[in-house]
Amino acid sequence: MDNRRKSKRLPVNIKLEVKSLYESGDETLKNVNGEVSLINISKTGIGFISKIQLPIGYFFNAKITIDEKKMFYSVLRIVRNQKINDGYMIGCEFVGLADVLSENIDEYEKQIFS
Repeated sequence: MDNRRKSKRLPVNIKLEVKSLYESGDETLKNVNGEVSLINISKTGIGFISKIQLPIGYFFNAKITIDEKKMFYSVLRIVRNQKINDGYMIGCEFVGLADVLSENIDEYEKQIFS
């Protein structure tokens, strides 16, 4: 199978909470209150498992903590939603992630593979 990923995926074990989702217009889904388990991160996005189905094309705000000293806030767009066992595998891409923030992910990669 051909790998079409733009960036290397790195394993993570971080908790993330999705409180609300929104589309580019005014439509907002509030009280989503879905705790998710982040399973990987790359310079282009994240993958996580959710107990609830999240709609493709919606956005949410996230706080990504790499370690005690490095964290950043980002907007993510849901691009994939696949049913697995008792939940869903969700794929998201960063929206407008600054180069300086993606450098944090590069440093994280060096830490886990050194």
